[in-house]
Amino acid sequence: MKAIILAAWRGTRLKPLTDTIPKPMICIAWKPIIEYTLENIYSQVDEIIIVVKYLSQKFIDYFWDNYKNTKITYFEQWEDKWTGWAIRWIKFEDDFLLINWDSIFEKKDIDNLINLENYWALVLKTETPEKYWIFEQNSDNFAIKIVEKPTEFIWNLANLGVYKFSSEMLKLVNEIELSSRWEYEITDAINLFIKQISTEGFSPLQLLKLEWKFIDIWYPWDILSANKYFLEKIKKSELNWEVENWVNIKWNIILWKWSILKSGTYIEWNVIFGENCIIWPNCYIRWNSVFWNNSKVWNAVEIKNSSIWNNTNIWHLSYVWDSIIWNNCNFWAWFKVANLRHDGKNMRAMLKWKLVETWLKKLWIILWNNSKLWINTLCYPARIFPEWFTSLPWEIIK
Repeated sequence: MKAIILAAWRGTRLKPLTDTIPKPMICIAWKPIIEYTLENIYSQVDEIIIVVKYLSQKFIDYFWDNYKNTKITYFEQWEDKWTGWAIRWIKFEDDFLLINWDSIFEKKDIDNLINLENYWALVLKTETPEKYWIFEQNSDNFAIKIVEKPTEFIWNLANLGVYKFSSEMLKLVNEIELSSRWEYEITDAINLFIKQISTEGFSPLQLLKLEWKFIDIWYPWDILSANKYFLEKIKKSELNWEVENWVNIKWNIILWKWSILKSGTYIEWNVIFGENCIIWPNCYIRWNSVFWNNSKVWNAVEIKNSSIWNNTNIWHLSYVWDSIIWNNCNFWAWFKVANLRHDGKNMRAMLKWKLVETWLKKLWIILWNNSKLWINTLCYPARIFPEWFTSLPWEIIK
């Protein structure tokens, strides 16, 4: 069996994070999103085909030509005509998995799909079918058709973009026509696949309900909730380098090589520290924070529920709560920001010139690469800053 992973698109809802990295390569906890999929399938397939386009070299530089000795082949999608076009030119005769890159699934659900005989689509029961692609099924769990955001109730099983197909699907994608959106949509090919009648008189596609959790990364702030999910799975500390005396560690942490926790640091809840990080004395690090490589947190800093990427400095007496701080950023001393609205309502953030509902009570800032927030800067909550942003000392950012 082979696997095809669709990973060609940029992920515009995650701007500005995806300005310099494709969405599947954004890291959750300690792995790129797409690596969780590879981890789930590599031992059960003989080849993984990754369909790439936007910043495709990022995938090649990270994974090369195999994942744990399972061969990886990269297929360049040379034109933006959506999912049906993405696999239109792939040819082989094996059964295969087809997986969208949008979500992270538990291995148990993927294993269930792989180990069942015949052909399946993974689905989730939803109370809002008008928001999703919905499968209609018969009483034997065979698919009848798939419909986009039905205005009338036909069923309540949402498509999750994970399938097990025969190689016939690779022929059917060549029969579909451009949709009204001028796209070749995989769902049109799925409807053709469903119409094929098996020898038992049923559609060849059955529907498998999700049993475990899955995670969607739609917006930048979803990274924080995804981090929380994986950090909660850490059951034992791994201290691979130096922890000085008088460091107080509650729960579990992972500390990679060349990283140092200085005296007086207090760590509460599960936290990951990458390579060559330094946490200087008397810092308070808590609740599902992730630090990547070469980050420095100076004296008496408090950090909570944040993702701190590579080569970032957070100087003394600053507060970083509920935030995503990308590469090569500097927080100078006494940086302060609110993470709650005065009226207690949910946060809204500006994305692509529109205010988007986050459904979060607390959200601080999302700071992109090479940005600097100077001494004693004050900032309103739920702000997203572009690359190379620089504040003035004592500035109030509204």
